[in-house]
Amino acid sequence: MVANPISRLNLVLQPQRPGREAGVARADGWDALMAAAQNGHGGAYQRLLTELSGWLGTYFRRRLPAGEVDDAVQETLLAVHRRRHTYDPQLPFAPWLAAIAKRKWIDQLRGLSRRASDELPDDLAIHDHESAVTSASVLAALLGELRPVQAQAITLVKLQGFSVEEASRETGLSASAVKMNVHRGLARVTAILETTDDID
Repeated sequence: MVANPISRLNLVLQPQRPGREAGVARADGWDALMAAAQNGHGGAYQRLLTELSGWLGTYFRRRLPAGEVDDAVQETLLAVHRRRHTYDPQLPFAPWLAAIAKRKWIDQLRGLSRRASDELPDDLAIHDHESAVTSASVLAALLGELRPVQAQAITLVKLQGFSVEEASRETGLSASAVKMNVHRGLARVTAILETTDDID
């Protein structure tokens, strides 16, 4: 167990090297594809986006509820498209991509935090067992930084799929208190992520 909470966060936030996690391309291959795309090679750009989509799907499935993954992938691909002119071909592509992916992850968590003050939809629960396990493992270190009531509310509602009313009965808190703890807890998680270093 890592004693230092910041070290724990850094371990959780580091993805596997792009390309190896998805098994479709090496990161240095992505460097070349992006450089070719910047020079107007449409085929290279299409191939790059296709391969990035696969890696990003894996990246976000490990970090977000299942219902948020597709939006996060699309938003990240749009950000890559909009910022492609900022990539320096002399530098590795992986850190550039990882920084964008992390920012979109934070954006998705912020969106969840805002929506937590409203009635939560049923499809926000994580139904796929593997997704639930991997999402929970990524969030475990972050939950350790929260007040216990906030961590419990997020665990019940976001990870275990309880409705707000079910979580209220489980904890003995009012439904509005459960929603408030989920909202404030996710806001705290977002704040923690924003103060950590970008993913290497």
